[in-house]
Amino acid sequence: MRIHSVNVGLPQEISDGKRTIVSGIYKMPVGGRVMARRLNLEGDGQADLESHGGEQRAIYAYPWVHFQHWARQMGRDGFPPGAFGENLTLDDVTEQDVCIGDRYRVVPGGGTPEGSAAGEAVLEVTQPRPPCYKLEMRLAAPGFAKTFLRSGRVGFYLRVIEEGEIGAGDEMERIAEGPEQMSVRQISELMYFHKDNLADAERALRIPALSPGWRDTFRQRVGAAEGEGKETTP
Repeated sequence: MRIHSVNVGLPQEISDGKRTIVSGIYKMPVGGRVMARRLNLEGDGQADLESHGGEQRAIYAYPWVHFQHWARQMGRDGFPPGAFGENLTLDDVTEQDVCIGDRYRVVPGGGTPEGSAAGEAVLEVTQPRPPCYKLEMRLAAPGFAKTFLRSGRVGFYLRVIEEGEIGAGDEMERIAEGPEQMSVRQISELMYFHKDNLADAERALRIPALSPGWRDTFRQRVGAAEGEGKETTP
């Protein structure tokens, strides 16, 4: 897959006419190259650090192919890169193509810039995106979070394994496959729509890269089922 656009933005006040909050969901494309650091991209920031950012959610990626879908669905002319709060807008990929635990090396599209000391970044897929009301405020689309989630077009978060520069036009080459090969879409549907699927919950727990919060939820489901089984056994 290829990086279509790199987008960053610092927290700012946003309002839907009923409430005003501070959020970093407004991302704008940047020219040149940006350092991918352990906690985020340089020049980027999050306001709600419990739900966004941090080592497990350092970078949010979203497929460019979905932009046309949402423009049609919402009756709009189109959306610019960064419109869904993503740091990386990606070509040639969907949530079904990427698995939790997959690792990617970012290879400069035009070769490593002369004089650059930064190495190639290595990124690891950690979880799908759980949409929230902030996306609705950003797009001025009340109720959109549920539509977004049901569609499966949620994008995914990345952890920075090795820091390095990234830029539009770079290729992301998969260098390792996550264990169990559970796709981003599969994990998202397991979390929200297939809560009784304990077999896949156990598979998800065998993926070390899966974010701790998601692991805790799946662990609780499996543990609760095991507890019920013990109680009903004569």
